[in-house]
Amino acid sequence: MKSLSGITHNIPSQSIHYEEPDIILAHGDSFRLLENIIPGSINMIFADPPYFLSGGGTTNSGGKRVSVNKGNWDTKLSVLKKLEFNRQWISKCYQALNDDGTIWVSGTLHNIYSVGVALEEENFKILNNITWQKTNPPPNLACRTFTHSTETILWAKKNLPKTHHYFNYKLMKEINNNRQMKDVWEGSLTKPREKSYGKHPTQKPEYLLERIILSCTRPGDLILDPYLGSGTTGKVAKELGRKFIGIELEPEYLCIAQKRIAEVSQTLF
Repeated sequence: MKSLSGITHNIPSQSIHYEEPDIILAHGDSFRLLENIIPGSINMIFADPPYFLSGGGTTNSGGKRVSVNKGNWDTKLSVLKKLEFNRQWISKCYQALNDDGTIWVSGTLHNIYSVGVALEEENFKILNNITWQKTNPPPNLACRTFTHSTETILWAKKNLPKTHHYFNYKLMKEINNNRQMKDVWEGSLTKPREKSYGKHPTQKPEYLLERIILSCTRPGDLILDPYLGSGTTGKVAKELGRKFIGIELEPEYLCIAQKRIAEVSQTLF
């Protein structure tokens, strides 16, 4: 089996943290490493970029009031700096994505509106505004706003003439009791068993990535996640027979991702 190296990317060997024939986990800044992805080689991108929440506030976790600060990578930015940041990484994703590919970006009200503007500024056309309705959101301890129970996932394609993105409408209808699937998806927060090797503060549940990947890719397609976190996208991609490239800046999360993805090998073989 051919390696992904040289076919889909030219990531420096010193930046490769973990590698399998169809999997690459790279350590480093996504702005820099995205430039090493061969243009047009990616079929689908999923990104869960920084929310820019870390500014000294508090939130609820397990019924306790805890700090919202996640790390230097999540420090609050001004509106203009936030938009500049989003336009930079999205423009690099545009180059990596093939003309019939699609991109999914997840976020909360703190960043998702900036992401939407950046997508359109960088010549993407938004296809859907998916609302992930959490069935078990953390309680609202401050009692000064409505309880935050949703996240938004934007699905977009290149805004080019005569391009045809892939959408497995039939399968999505089939798994929805033979009814058209709507753009509001209900489900629980990430299960504890998915955090057995450690957790990420914005870790997405596996069922969410499974639906996304099945809806717009075929077996053997190449998926990119420029903000890998604890590796959910890579784990699910491998389980579904897709190729994968993940980029992550924080070594702690990269090690968690490696363990989760390597475990799939043990399960399948």
